[in-house]
Amino acid sequence: MEFDVLVVGGGPAGLAAAIRLKQLADEKGQALSICLIEKGAEIGAHSLSGAVMDPRALDELIPDWKDKGAPVSTEVSEDRFVFLSERGARRVPNALLPGCFLNHGNYIVRLGHLAKWLGEQAEAMGIEVYPGFAAAEVLYDEAGAVKGVATGDMGLNRDGSPGPAHQPGMELHARYTLFAEGCRGHLGKLLEARFSLRDGVDPQTYGIGIKELWEIPAAQHVPGLVMHTAGWPLETDTYGGSFMYHLEGNLVAVGFVVGLNYANPYLSPFEEFQRYKTHPQIRKFLEGGKRLAYGARALAAGGLQSLPKTTFPGGALIGDDAGYLNASRIKGIHAAIKSGMLAAEAAFEALVAERSRDELVAYPEAFRQSWLCEELHRARNFKPLMKKGLWLGSLLFGMDQMLLRGKAPWTLHNSADHTALKKASECTPIDYPKPDGVLTFDRLFSVFLSNTNHEEEQPCHLQLKDASVAIRINLEQYDAPEQRYCPAGVYEIVRDGQGGEPRLQINAQNCVHCKSCDIKDPTQNINWVVPQGGEGPIYQGM
Repeated sequence: MEFDVLVVGGGPAGLAAAIRLKQLADEKGQALSICLIEKGAEIGAHSLSGAVMDPRALDELIPDWKDKGAPVSTEVSEDRFVFLSERGARRVPNALLPGCFLNHGNYIVRLGHLAKWLGEQAEAMGIEVYPGFAAAEVLYDEAGAVKGVATGDMGLNRDGSPGPAHQPGMELHARYTLFAEGCRGHLGKLLEARFSLRDGVDPQTYGIGIKELWEIPAAQHVPGLVMHTAGWPLETDTYGGSFMYHLEGNLVAVGFVVGLNYANPYLSPFEEFQRYKTHPQIRKFLEGGKRLAYGARALAAGGLQSLPKTTFPGGALIGDDAGYLNASRIKGIHAAIKSGMLAAEAAFEALVAERSRDELVAYPEAFRQSWLCEELHRARNFKPLMKKGLWLGSLLFGMDQMLLRGKAPWTLHNSADHTALKKASECTPIDYPKPDGVLTFDRLFSVFLSNTNHEEEQPCHLQLKDASVAIRINLEQYDAPEQRYCPAGVYEIVRDGQGGEPRLQINAQNCVHCKSCDIKDPTQNINWVVPQGGEGPIYQGM
């Protein structure tokens, strides 16, 4: 199938790019064929974020979004930032908070609902939108430029041979292909390697975000409340914190982020989140409520100095496939939308000029002149400063933002997360309490609430480059940390019989596509690739 532009990924970046292209084509009377494919079963199925949204980019993309019924209605009414100790809490006066922690004029949203609405707008404009199609391979023309993607085969047996229901994938070709797979995109990672897009920039650094959606008693609900915490239950040398956002209808989004540059291999982000909910300041909101949904997703937190080169012959990286997230604001939706718009404008300019599969140099140039670049520049030292510990990092970042206004004459640097893990012999195991089934839960019941499904007979989409490394290095030196950093119970060390040799069992059907294993594995032995299209979680407006 041939198109003028192919967009890979149906999140806010990809949908914004497709919509902006069609807007420009309609304004100029140009006939463009635009196709968007999404690996989730439906648009929004794999979308997960906190999420508080700055509406700035949406205002630019669809100025009348309110009149068109966008699911953006809960305006932030109050900000609270609290430092937690094991039993106590100390709220920071808003007057002492850097501006990045204040949310006046922003909205609490459910990203899955927003993505679905954007998908409806795209289809109404005549854009071809195909959910359930996973891009498995990048295609190149004879000159080495990207010419599109191939979707994965369906109905393969575990050994990769065609099964009775086999359906071969399709080749989708385009003059330009925009990659919007989200954080740690599988194809984005391959493109970075092929075109050396990370030469001269810092490694990307990530967090794992784990989220639950609760319905709570009306007396405990504060519509529009945005609450963030730092401190307990994490040690002060570990980057992370929580969010609690009060939506409409007595709904509360509650979640926990742990930087994947943590050092202790015994740490479990999932268990830290469950423990956090037992704090009196958190329990008082959730007690008597009902947990409705669960999910997890990695997020790129490196900022400006970790952005790769975003263009290559035939295409570009947009949204979190490149890393356009402002970690200090804990926001990425507006950045994803803006980056998609900028890439779309560059692609449209090239198409009008009758160019094909060259490098869209106008895209990074436009980014450098945009408010998004200015915003990320102000925030660029956030993650490196927070690596210095909770108290010192908070103090230094406060000075950076409130005294220097983010204009310090230096830029600090990031390092790769997988290099931070210490050997198990150097660390103390963490004793996590058992879940009570009321406020705290285990992984498997949580995964059930994510509506995750994978066909078990297909090839495993979690590939080990060397199967022996899982025991010889990960287990022996790090006590198999994949059992703990995975929030879905995918990785399990099992021993067959009495004193049998240990082996790594991969329960790939549990995978919620968070990508933590691909990021945190200390030997980079785990490679996440796409399963069959339409599989994975089906988040209900997460």
